[in-house]
Amino acid sequence: MEDIDAAIEHSTPVWAVFGDLMSGLLGAFVLILVGVLGVQLELVTNLETEVQKRRVEEQRREALEKALAVPLAAGRVTLNNGRIGISGSVLFALNSDELQPEGRQLLKSLAPPLSAYLGSRDEMLMVSGFTDDRPVRDTNRQFADNLELSAQRALTVTRALIDDGIPSSSVFAAAFGAEQPVASNADADGRSKNRRVEMAPVPKSAKTDSHG
Repeated sequence: MEDIDAAIEHSTPVWAVFGDLMSGLLGAFVLILVGVLGVQLELVTNLETEVQKRRVEEQRREALEKALAVPLAAGRVTLNNGRIGISGSVLFALNSDELQPEGRQLLKSLAPPLSAYLGSRDEMLMVSGFTDDRPVRDTNRQFADNLELSAQRALTVTRALIDDGIPSSSVFAAAFGAEQPVASNADADGRSKNRRVEMAPVPKSAKTDSHG
């Protein structure tokens, strides 16, 4: 009888330790479960935020495409790989850096959707000026060369966009002169296509790498 009592006395601490172990495991499981649920909730919240951000960007992109639809259909602008090209003849008279009324009105219509589009992204608008390869000194003594003419045209467009509401911190001008032609300069039609201004969203760091 004494042996049985002794065995019972020795077994009691084992059950107590087991109970404490189970309590500890249960507590750890609860903590892990709470942690997992917290991570899942954070993931869901981040996903919803990202979806909302994408939706806003999509709406702004659609607004920009809508603003471009009419001038695109009329052939006044082109859209190629995200670059908006505007014919030089729409914006300027030959060898001039003064905006024509049609070009001024076009820029006014493009400024609001461009500003909204840039506002949703870590990008800037690069306004690039291009010319044909004909020397400007032959017909216009105002500019030293094609590079200067393209620079002044890009600056004119940039200032017009700023006047129409695009923040000055979100747009900059670049000049390429006769470089990067999109057509042959051997005929009048090709030279006309090369006289253009392009607008393209670029990463903000790209400003330090631009020409002009």
